[in-house]
Amino acid sequence: MQQTADIQIRDPFILPIADERIYYMYGTTDKQPWGGKASGFDAYRSRDLQQWEGPFPVFRPEADFWADENFWAPEVHLYEGRYYMLASFKAEGRCRATQLLVADHPLGPFQPLTDEPITPHQWECLDGTLYRDEQGAPWIVYCREWLQTTDGEMYAQRLQPDLKAAAGEPIKLFSATEAPWVCITEFNGSRGYVTDGPYLFRSPQDELWMLWSSHGKDGYAIGLAKSASGSIQGPWVQENEPFFRKDGGHGMLFQTFEGEWRLSLHQPNTSPQERAAFLHAAWINDRLLLEVKKDD
Repeated sequence: MQQTADIQIRDPFILPIADERIYYMYGTTDKQPWGGKASGFDAYRSRDLQQWEGPFPVFRPEADFWADENFWAPEVHLYEGRYYMLASFKAEGRCRATQLLVADHPLGPFQPLTDEPITPHQWECLDGTLYRDEQGAPWIVYCREWLQTTDGEMYAQRLQPDLKAAAGEPIKLFSATEAPWVCITEFNGSRGYVTDGPYLFRSPQDELWMLWSSHGKDGYAIGLAKSASGSIQGPWVQENEPFFRKDGGHGMLFQTFEGEWRLSLHQPNTSPQERAAFLHAAWINDRLLLEVKKDD
């Protein structure tokens, strides 16, 4: 068993399985995620969000897999009886992209669903997440990277029911600078405005919200946006201030088996110090608010 503080992980995604009363945690687990040959993804499981079994190797690429670097931000969703992983991948001469993988168990092994990624091949894309609309139709929501657009963009694209191909054209939801709190960032000589890590959820009042990450005045941060129409197409209204503001991000929201809301994110945003954190949240007067206590 390992404690949460012992596990280096970025972009932690929690999949609670109620029948087992087990939480599965996925994330960017390569020790050097920014460069060099990538190894794959590991996962962990826990009954209390504090002590974890693992790591379990849930994805290791075959020799003919198209990508070999920057394996980032895996999410796992239960869809039509199977477990689907969406993750970001990169290769020399290829745009960064989101690929879907599939398995029959939360611990895999995950295999590519198709030979090619699902996001547009000519776009630098990352951090795809799965969303099902009011009619149950699947969508992918993803970022078009700021390194290509300067002002990072957020898109939604409807998928075929089997998730193997797009069923429509990309729909732009918003740009990074539509959020008043977003600040310019610099990386390897490039300057721009980041869009990272979308995660969609519905409030107890059935409003559609999105968590997403960028850089604010206090470093990597998480913002909130709400769909004014209640549908994936928006328009999306940005909160004026970050939801989580200081040196941590790429969040998602889940409920514990006791019904409590938790925000999962990594902090700090510096390798190799990053660790998962599960912050207590609550809906108060129709607004999602963070509480000050935190599980270690």
